[in-house]
Amino acid sequence: MKTALTLLTALLLAPLVSLASEPVMKWADSSRLGRPLSKDPNVIEFGGRYLMYFSLPPFDPKLAPANAPSGWSVGIAESRDLLTWEKVGELWPEQECEKKGLCTPSAIVLDGKVHLFYASYGNGRKDGICHAVSEDGLRFTRDPSNPVFHPTGDWTSGRAIDPEIFPVGDRLLLYFATRDPEMKIQMLGVAGADLKSDFGRASWKQLCDAPILKPDLPWEKLCIEAPSLCRRGDDLIMFYAGGYNNDPQQIGVAISRDGLKWERLSTEPFLRNGEPGEWNASESGHPGVFTTRDGQTWLFYQGNNDKGRTWFLSCIAVKWSDGRPRL
Repeated sequence: MKTALTLLTALLLAPLVSLASEPVMKWADSSRLGRPLSKDPNVIEFGGRYLMYFSLPPFDPKLAPANAPSGWSVGIAESRDLLTWEKVGELWPEQECEKKGLCTPSAIVLDGKVHLFYASYGNGRKDGICHAVSEDGLRFTRDPSNPVFHPTGDWTSGRAIDPEIFPVGDRLLLYFATRDPEMKIQMLGVAGADLKSDFGRASWKQLCDAPILKPDLPWEKLCIEAPSLCRRGDDLIMFYAGGYNNDPQQIGVAISRDGLKWERLSTEPFLRNGEPGEWNASESGHPGVFTTRDGQTWLFYQGNNDKGRTWFLSCIAVKWSDGRPRL
């Protein structure tokens, strides 16, 4: 694909310091706050272009249009080359479970339609995973059973955010971030649904009775969240965020054969936050891995250097050696 080669050429020609300083792609929407702030990137190819779904913050009251939502929403941006993005849509709350906000989208194309999974937000322990479907990637019909999934068990608070959808065999796996009963530690779980189902609430079965990944390493602190998957041969590769926002949050990698049991590939972050003064000094977080038709792998992520006053979205090329990711 010409656009993928254009991006690869740009990245190869960029100075090496661009990994931590000014990247070749750095984008955010400013319509909500009058300053750039976008989070949680997720990219697909659909309808002859790339679509990126991301989280938008609540409006500054001075900039809010009539009937504007009071909480977070999902934004949609479009690109032809993965470098230049333009916002082309938003999802505002429609259902009761969304009225306080929605965020952290994850999209997948199945049978010619875009299935979007996202989290309700602002309900504490009651936040869950929701589902919507679109014919064009821009206008979505909500699942009437939303939220379609909440985790259960004495290891979890019942909250679920940060969905990641990935097909394995005849199942669609739903990865999610949840917290412990004290709402202090963020960790990952997984559920599954038949690929032929409608992905409504009755379709999902929780596939774990304990976290599949929880913070154990010093740099992960009290949080593992934002799982994002790709496949390399027989292996599933998960990029994940360690540390809460601006803690700093950094990105790690784990590997699995079945999608249920995971092992870290390193005790160190795969993608670190930048040095003081660099654009991502506060964090390099919330990964979203994307594979182009010609097999190129790009890791989208969020970063900032002001403890979250702004947030930009960026991407970096991922290379592979013996089935393991490299920068």
